Amino acid sequence: MKKFTLLVIIAVLALSAFITGCGKSTPAPSAADKKTIKVGATAVPHAEILNVVKPILEKEGINLVIVEMSDYVRPNMAVAEKELDANFFQHIPYLTKFSAERNLDLTYTAAVHIEPMGIYSKKVKNLNDLENGASIGIPNDPTNGGRALALLAKAGIIKLKDGAGVTATISDITDNPKSVKIRELEAAQLPRSLDDLTLAVINTNYALEAKLVPSKDALFTEQKDSPYVNILTVRKGDENRPEIQKLTKALTSEEVKKFINEKYQGAIVPAF
Repeated sequence: MKKFTLLVIIAVLALSAFITGCGKSTPAPSAADKKTIKVGATAVPHAEILNVVKPILEKEGINLVIVEMSDYVRPNMAVAEKELDANFFQHIPYLTKFSAERNLDLTYTAAVHIEPMGIYSKKVKNLNDLENGASIGIPNDPTNGGRALALLAKAGIIKLKDGAGVTATISDITDNPKSVKIRELEAAQLPRSLDDLTLAVINTNYALEAKLVPSKDALFTEQKDSPYVNILTVRKGDENRPEIQKLTKALTSEEVKKFINEKYQGAIVPAF
């Protein structure tokens, strides 16, 4: 009888421990358990989008450190030199050209959004009003410069040599009926140069930083099927790191899609 009573007590204690254990939620990762990843990004919209995924990754045990950068050169070099785990600021043609020129082993894991480039002005309200000799600013980096020239050609301001594509330069202009003067400037300076230029072809991230609304202020924009998709860039071989995979998944989540659509109202378009 005593043996039976002892077995009953043991069974009750075991069942109680099981029930208690089932009632506990999985503890959040401790600070010591968290992995930290550093991602370089331009302020708008890239850092803003990364701030949306920061709490998502926090739940996954990942501490996301966002390093804001204002140029188009240092972010790739910092990833290649392992100062950063990834960057989020550029489109595919830029990464391809930059990596080839500097022999960098970089790739991308997520296609996040498209920022249609636009033509802006403080001096004319319609491209038909463009006068002879007008000054037009374009980015001075090769890929965005070629992209800007292609947009000017699509707007009918100039004509380019057949097949010039994303590598087009000023020397590829075959027809310039209004004798416009093309000025190559740092992409970030173009919004600030609008007072001195007739037109400027501006990347959407810099337009937004300057409080320009592409859907309202741009005189002409790229179509939404643009190949210039903004991407998450990493070192080749890091694509399968668990932290990078989780960051990739978070950047292409419904939360991010909703944020982009609501925040930017068509000025930026999700690519997933």
